[in-house]
Amino acid sequence: MKEHLPYTRAVVTLDEDGTRLDTSFRTPHLSVMALGAEGGRPFLHLYSPEAQVVISTTGGGPVTEQDVTLARQIADAATRYLADCERIHIEQSTNPGQTGESEQGKAA
Repeated sequence: MKEHLPYTRAVVTLDEDGTRLDTSFRTPHLSVMALGAEGGRPFLHLYSPEAQVVISTTGGGPVTEQDVTLARQIADAATRYLADCERIHIEQSTNPGQTGESEQGKAA
């Protein structure tokens, strides 16, 4: 049985198209907070001891329709993530010897 150790991974890619930062949080030490709405500009903050990601309004300015659309997409994705976690946790609890990864999980 393979042991699944927690980790946070950050990769920076520099090429002719520009700079790209990829961050993967695979740790039980991840936290999420929504902050700052009282000041007229919301922040979504995902962080671990090793890395953080902050999402806020376009250009740090007032909330736009695009910001609202992105917030809805984040909420929809979080809802799907929660449903998948709950379903898989139940499946793994009832079949403890079966802990295989999905094809998508292997590629991530």
